This record gives sequence, structure tokens and C-alpha cells, in this order.
Amino acid sequence: MRHHFRHEGRGSEPLPEVWTGRATNRMQWLLAVAGLGCLALGIKLAVGATWTTGIAAMLMAVIGCVAAGLMILYGTLAFVHVAVKIDGYALDVRCGHIGVPRRHIPLSHVVSAEFVHRVTPRQWGGWGCRWRPERGTAVVVRRGEGLAVTLNDGGRFTVTVDDAAMAVRVLRARIAHIKGAGAPGAPGATGASQAPGA
Repeated sequence: MRHHFRHEGRGSEPLPEVWTGRATNRMQWLLAVAGLGCLALGIKLAVGATWTTGIAAMLMAVIGCVAAGLMILYGTLAFVHVAVKIDGYALDVRCGHIGVPRRHIPLSHVVSAEFVHRVTPRQWGGWGCRWRPERGTAVVVRRGEGLAVTLNDGGRFTVTVDDAAMAVRVLRARIAHIKGAGAPGAPGATGASQAPGA
């Protein structure tokens, strides 16, 4: 049913069946280097230290360095980039190289979608998966444009992604199609062009 979804303001050019986008923050690699440094320091302390005196203090230092290094590495590598996918059923957001953390939102749970001109870590209190009572939840990997969706439970989810305006067009068309298909005898989806003869 590709022909049922059209660009807003772009004539009859069809929207993709599956839209994918991503956002990348190469600065996170610098933090990953710092994490490796902490990890290396912990290993060096464990191997090179004399464990004859002050065992408790040395053990705490080793565990602290290794734990800090692993946490920094995970926190940075998980948010080096974010991948967003919109198909006919859901909005799927995966972080980092292993895709965790992940957010899967069925389109039936999405009430509206909007383009956010500028998302910044300062607005959300940092990088990564964030939560603010007045703003909802977000995945922030860099400054810049983003996509925000309002959910049917009143929640809001924001994600930084390149070409967020296109993501909004795709989501709006899919939401309108779902609402139109769900209404008995509905003449068609609001805001989505119907193919001739449909």
C-alpha cells in the first residue's frame, strides 16, 4: 500500500515503506578513551601493586577503577549513535552497536508526531536515555534536530535523528492511515492522499 502514503507538500512522491534514520556523536569516542584509561589503570594496579600492606584500600582502588572504566565504556559506546526505524507497525529505536537500550513503540500507541528543531543535552540533563517529569523520556546522542511523539497514555518520547522532518511526515501518514482504517465507514485517512480509485 505504498501509494497510500505521500510526502506532505511534495506532490505525489511516495513515502518509503520503511524509513530508517540515525544520529551519530563522534565526540563520545573521546569519553570511551577515558573509560579505557580507567580500566587500564585498574588492571595495572591489580597486577603491579604489592598486596602486602593496605589490601582493603588497594582492592577498593582496583574495583573502583575497573567499575568506572566499564561504566564509562558502556555509557559512551551505547550512545555513539542511535538508529530509528519506522515501518507499518512500529517506531523502533536502537542505541549503539548492540542495539541496547532499545525502545519499541507500536504505531497504534502514537497520537501525534512533531519535528523538534533543536534538542540539546542541556535540556535533558545529559546524554543518553533521559527522563524529565515535564518532558517525558528521550534518547539524546547529539545536539540538533529530533523527532517527538505523544503517546496515547499521555507520555512523550523524543529522539535525536537526522532528517527528522521526513520521519515526522512518515509517522503522520501512518497514524492517519491507522485511524482511517480503524474507523468503520471512514472515507479515508486524514492528511494522507488516497490513490486514484482507492
